Amino acid sequence: MAVKRMMIRLSAAAVAGLLLSGCGKDESGKGSDSAMNMQDAAQYSDGILDATISAVKPEIHWAHDDTTTRACDVTRRRTVMTVISEQRRGNFLGVIESFWKNSGYRIVSVNQDREFPAIFARTPNGFGVNLTMGDKGQAYLEVNTPCVRKSEVGAPLTQPNGPSYDGVEIPRPNVRSDFWSADTPLPA
Repeated sequence: MAVKRMMIRLSAAAVAGLLLSGCGKDESGKGSDSAMNMQDAAQYSDGILDATISAVKPEIHWAHDDTTTRACDVTRRRTVMTVISEQRRGNFLGVIESFWKNSGYRIVSVNQDREFPAIFARTPNGFGVNLTMGDKGQAYLEVNTPCVRKSEVGAPLTQPNGPSYDGVEIPRPNVRSDFWSADTPLPA
């Protein structure tokens, strides 16, 4: 299992390295001369999601959610199936925010709503990344690509670490974690 995770991380890092040479729009909003197409951008987004989920310890369970394509951009989504208790939501958001900052992402906005908090960030090459909390402690991760060359977009290659809900509605979070689902706050 550790070897598989390491291979996923190395694959994501290799794809990221190839794709970071430029894509979409930079921080000024100007387009680049990148050869990245929508499939490349979707795979790059999957690498961002893989790395973000891998940064969360203890491990959380997740499932692929819908992929949306528009004229020149893609949105990849993952739904966290581990129940994130109200008492642990701040810790969960903190882990992800810290990982994004350490990855060079700029935090654009933080919604500190007690029930439905969220974090919105942007990668140096213009990918929008966000984490939103939903009802019953369900977390959603999303990556929005900048505008890139039009192409077909395939399904994500990374396998979820739980059931795949292809073709059916994803249920409420249904995996309990001794850590993330605990009804007590972390000791100071």
